[in-house]
Amino acid sequence: MQSEKQMIMSSSPPVQSGKYVLVIHGGAGTMSRKDSTPEREAAYHAGLKKALEAGYKVLREGGEAMDASIAAVSAMEDNILFNAGRGAVFNTAGKHELEASLMLSKPPASHPEIPASRRGLGVTLLTRIKNPCQLARQLYLSPKQVIHAFMSGEHAEELAQEMGFEFKEPEYFFSQARWNEHRKGLGLPYEDIPEKDDLSMNPQGTVGAVALDIRGCICAVTSTGGRTNKLVGRVGDTPMMAAGFWAEQWVEKAKGFWSWLSGAETTKAVGISGTGNGDYFIRQATGVSMAHRVMFRGESLQSAAENTVADLRRDDGDGGVIALDQDGNIAMAINCQGMYRGFIKPDGVPYTAIFSDDPLVVHS
Repeated sequence: MQSEKQMIMSSSPPVQSGKYVLVIHGGAGTMSRKDSTPEREAAYHAGLKKALEAGYKVLREGGEAMDASIAAVSAMEDNILFNAGRGAVFNTAGKHELEASLMLSKPPASHPEIPASRRGLGVTLLTRIKNPCQLARQLYLSPKQVIHAFMSGEHAEELAQEMGFEFKEPEYFFSQARWNEHRKGLGLPYEDIPEKDDLSMNPQGTVGAVALDIRGCICAVTSTGGRTNKLVGRVGDTPMMAAGFWAEQWVEKAKGFWSWLSGAETTKAVGISGTGNGDYFIRQATGVSMAHRVMFRGESLQSAAENTVADLRRDDGDGGVIALDQDGNIAMAINCQGMYRGFIKPDGVPYTAIFSDDPLVVHS
């Protein structure tokens, strides 16, 4: 049986200039095989597949990496199984506080007015926005209205209202499984769910997508409800640039003697989205640290991903990362029991996996 790494490399020809690829995650950490059932696993594989297909449709039609990543993450925000948007976890007060972000390696071609220095934007402490990632996108695309890199709470939602975003009442986001986790964690009584109705395997986690489009732009989008029973007002790594996500483009000298002699240069880029215990991602600036392993140490994308999650593990931080580079190379690394994950290349075949030792499921 091929390893996951071999499957990633052999599933289709390497992505060249003008091609596209999408990689996603749906949370990492606490899922375990003993709590799993075939029905639960099938539901998560189906959710990942739907998100991959939503992003792929954008890329196949020549769309932006930004819009493909947003499409994929929106699909997971709308899926009650994932901890983002509908189905998000509760804080200690029994409320939802949602977070999201996006970051690009270069401005989207469809919006040339966006300065390269803008980079990305994060939002946090949202309570009623149906799709937080879409708000992050719109605020990023509105530099005259929002000059900042980070917006939060009531004023972020006021801007969303002015921009015509869809708001939902708290019951829209409610999941009985998440509510039970909240109540159990605080030692309070809770309502049992029939086994057949409880598909949740991961009460924490984050969703994310990283896409490369035909113009060579990479975009990372991440969204979460945070940690179960987080303190009110807690801000995690998901909206925090350099911690839970990163995207960057740079120029370096081309390799090889004659290239060096001629002064030839090559453009490199990387995009990263993380999931897990966000406090550790913040302490280690995980997103940018991984990117700089590639940029300054010359590590391969997969080696940088594996070393990055190993750094988290040394400090007892559970989690995983997904990443892409300018050539369409994919990295998916985990230091815990599992991470909902998948990718799709130009051939349009989605691949998904759940547990750390899972073979990739091919969706024909």
